[in-house]
Amino acid sequence: MFTNLKVNTYEMALVYKDGALERVLPKGEYWIWKRKVELCNMATPFLPSMDLDLLLMHEDLAAKLDVIEVKDNEIAIQMKNGNFQRVLTPGRYAYWKSVISYTYKTINLSDVEISEFISRKVLQRIELRGFVQTNVVESYEKGMLYIDGKYEKTLDSGIYNYWKGDKTVTMIKADLRKQQMEISGQELLTKDKAAVRVNFYSSYQVSDIVKAMVDTKDHSKQFYILMQLGLREYVGKYTLDELLANKDSASQYVTTYAKAKAHDMGVEVLSCGIRDVILPGDVREIMNQVLVAEKRAQANVIMRREETASTRSLLNTAKLMEDNDMLYKLKEMEYVEKIAENIQTISLSGGGDLVGQLKNIFGTAKAK
Repeated sequence: MFTNLKVNTYEMALVYKDGALERVLPKGEYWIWKRKVELCNMATPFLPSMDLDLLLMHEDLAAKLDVIEVKDNEIAIQMKNGNFQRVLTPGRYAYWKSVISYTYKTINLSDVEISEFISRKVLQRIELRGFVQTNVVESYEKGMLYIDGKYEKTLDSGIYNYWKGDKTVTMIKADLRKQQMEISGQELLTKDKAAVRVNFYSSYQVSDIVKAMVDTKDHSKQFYILMQLGLREYVGKYTLDELLANKDSASQYVTTYAKAKAHDMGVEVLSCGIRDVILPGDVREIMNQVLVAEKRAQANVIMRREETASTRSLLNTAKLMEDNDMLYKLKEMEYVEKIAENIQTISLSGGGDLVGQLKNIFGTAKAK
């Protein structure tokens, strides 16, 4: 029994006999006798109904197909007219020739670095996300690249993409900005065994990323301990009074103490200093009493000095008035004026010497 078969443009007919491929028919019209026929669209990937390897044994079909083999730990990127089409995972693929021209880029995922021919836009395609690892190093950071746990290189700021394959890619990033560290409420003993609490600050910056991130475990914690020890040594060198008097010299001392050790950790000490010295309650009360006593003593000294100056001035004035009657009269009138300012009413009785009575009232008569 014959069957009419019409093969359209961009189609290909596979004719099977007893389960095996017998013929490959291009565009045209055919009469087929008791055969199984499979029509294939040549604009789409060739998806056979049986094993591809068996079909490729037919030379006519093999000549019409492009076969792409993707091995384990590989992927292939299919491009059409320079544009991304799809990702081919490990396996064997076939596409019809002469209809659509494809190009392929085979990628070995064991090669961690991504070649320049693949643009960042292509790498952002959803089909590739499962095969690409993206790391971002900010402008204030530096990154350290590890492959299978082994340090490879230091990376500047930027966006870095790596293939996900049989190798483990890890990136450690270090912050290179200036950082502030507060050391608060440190209980320390001075040279004279006075217990004080000190609030201390320090600013630092990572100067060597390899030393800080590889050679040193948790460099910020170790730097904190280093500054603690430097502060403890500084406070222990002074009595309480000396510590309070020389508080500003802590910066230079602790910086000198910590500089070399911090350099070995890949850290640079920028500045440090004592913010506060907090005394215990009983010591603070005693210090306040001492301060009050000192201020009272200073006030007494000033008062005695002013009294002495005043007495000396009075003595000099008295000597001048004793030798100069006119000066005495002027001084007498000055006192009368001052007294008169505070008197509302003056009553005089009888006659006699009016001026003499006023002198007696104001007590300014000169003793004979």
